[in-house]
Amino acid sequence: MREYKVVVLGSGGVGKSALTVQFVTGSFIEKYDPTIEDFYRKEIEVDSSPSVLEILDTAGTEQFASMRDLYIKNGQGFILVYSLVNQQSFQDIKPMRDQIIRVKRYERVPMILVGNKVDLEGEREVSFGEGKALAEEWSSWRIAHLELGLLT
Repeated sequence: MREYKVVVLGSGGVGKSALTVQFVTGSFIEKYDPTIEDFYRKEIEVDSSPSVLEILDTAGTEQFASMRDLYIKNGQGFILVYSLVNQQSFQDIKPMRDQIIRVKRYERVPMILVGNKVDLEGEREVSFGEGKALAEEWSSWRIAHLELGLLT
């Protein structure tokens, strides 16, 4: 069975763990518990072939930022998560993407830019247009952009 290694990156509190657990188990995490590192496996189908998705849910705090190079080196795809209700988390994505490019030595790897917490629309600090514009700015790296809310 083919294996794909995906790394989930983003600032603390943006919903990386909630997003990952929702995808893998279908359940929503109510309580915020900062992650140092969690590893998940999910069987999926890619091009009609059974495959395993290995997902590394990383720490969002700066004290573990030094571990990112190792995560990135081993990753084959990346999910960059920011909170739509936190402009700083959106700004924090840019150096993370630059770090991916540096560690991967400019190899074009799949990346998805995810604006999370769309269910908190009334508290939005990052517009859909800002996320879309960033993905377009990075289009030579084939970065997709989407927004989601785990409660909706």
